[in-house]
Amino acid sequence: MTHLAQELDRGPFWLGGAGIGNLLRPVSDDDARATVDAAWDAGVRGFDTAPHYGLGLSERRLGVALAGRPRQDFLVSTKVGRLLVPGRGDGDDLASGGFAVPDDTVRQWDPSPSGVRRSLDESLGRLGLDHVDVAYLHDPDVYSLTDGLTQALPTLAELRDEGVVRAVGVGSNSVEALSAAVDTGLCDVVMLAGRYTLLEQPGAALVARCAELGVAVVAVGVYNSGLLGQERPAVGSTYDYAEAPAALIDRANAIADVCERHGVTLPEAALAFPRRAPAVAAIALGAQSADQVRSNVARAAVDVPEALWDDLRAAGLLDA
Repeated sequence: MTHLAQELDRGPFWLGGAGIGNLLRPVSDDDARATVDAAWDAGVRGFDTAPHYGLGLSERRLGVALAGRPRQDFLVSTKVGRLLVPGRGDGDDLASGGFAVPDDTVRQWDPSPSGVRRSLDESLGRLGLDHVDVAYLHDPDVYSLTDGLTQALPTLAELRDEGVVRAVGVGSNSVEALSAAVDTGLCDVVMLAGRYTLLEQPGAALVARCAELGVAVVAVGVYNSGLLGQERPAVGSTYDYAEAPAALIDRANAIADVCERHGVTLPEAALAFPRRAPAVAAIALGAQSADQVRSNVARAAVDVPEALWDDLRAAGLLDA
């Protein structure tokens, strides 16, 4: 394990900040604070956020919750690529962005050096910090992968050299985008969303290559946005933030059958799976309440027998 990977391995998981940014539904300030406090009490010392999450709300709430805690005791990652600029202010962000917040600001793609520096400076202001530990270029494939990798990523590398960030990388659910980012030689870490999970592993070759190159991987979306977060997925379960197709629900339940024979639940196995890969330094899990944090901590503590993976492979439910 590289030194960076050892640094990123803080507690049972990193707390993902989309939930406390009002992802899909409102969360009160008190509940957001309780979520962060519960994570801290459980030993979580890594916190991921982004301007995208609640149009800055996640960063502000995380900053408030971490204020007064020893800075050397925790890690924070945030993201660049989307600036927050004034919006109409007569509606909300749910339809366009997925967050239950007013649309008094909107996102603007800006991978330019000045845009990246402005984005990070504004994030530090919302967080109340003088530096972040990891800065990711956020979803460049949604806008312009070429501009992101030729403009934003080199600027992040400069900021790393200046000591404003400790490590840089790219976060995306696109295996192709992250592979191209790794090819630049500028990435210390990639955040791989939903593409290296117990349900499906299209990112397996990327994860293996990262191990060879010494690039750390933070796995997110390990529940595939909900499908693997239930012991028995049913009709209406979500996959990639939409209703899951019947075939995927059937596959998830077939995996759950094998898990039950080994005395573990589907969510417990889903949390254990990505951590088996040498390149995966950490996973990040979102939450919107203290109870969700405590549930995830309990799941992450379960010892999953090695024979489970063998049986899943034998059943054709896990790639070799």
